[in-house]
Amino acid sequence: MVTKTILGICGSPRKQATEHVLTEALNMMEEKGYETELFTVRGKDISPCRNCDYCLRKKECLLKDDMYQLYPLFKDVQGIIMATPIYNGGISAQIKAVMDRTRAAAAVDLDFLKHKVGIAISVGGDRAGGQELAIQQIMTFYILNGVIPVSGGPFGSNLGANFWSQDTLEGVKEDEEGFRSLKKTIKRFDEFLEKYQNE
Repeated sequence: MVTKTILGICGSPRKQATEHVLTEALNMMEEKGYETELFTVRGKDISPCRNCDYCLRKKECLLKDDMYQLYPLFKDVQGIIMATPIYNGGISAQIKAVMDRTRAAAAVDLDFLKHKVGIAISVGGDRAGGQELAIQQIMTFYILNGVIPVSGGPFGSNLGANFWSQDTLEGVKEDEEGFRSLKKTIKRFDEFLEKYQNE
């Protein structure tokens, strides 16, 4: 029997709304029979990519930091959930650093993410603070790396799950519309995972 594993990557440096929502998403996947793994940038040392090409020459990243905890987690997962808070209308610097640093993993195996399925979650302090722009940045990362990007579909979750936290943990917990978009996205995520695992 094939183990179905989902990797959740939280791009928030705080244990607040974004990590809460991602944890809820992983719980939903566990209820559907998946194993899950949470990686959070909180408390981690992850430097920005220097584009020094060391990884192309040596097949490893020059920067020996906490990205080395994440690299091996990509190997055996079928699905990826990236979650980011909204900073200045887009993704956090921390999740961008994670994305850029995967260059070293691609230098070892260009197809390290190919044919995995991915969804995105964004959490903003304002109702319309840049959530869809952030999701588009995550989807672009997926497309560039061969990940199959999945949304929740029309009527409420066009690109993925987006939340309004009102800058508080309690605010995000009360965002019924946000959780509706998450449930729709998780449903389609599961459908795509089942389809590609069975082929």
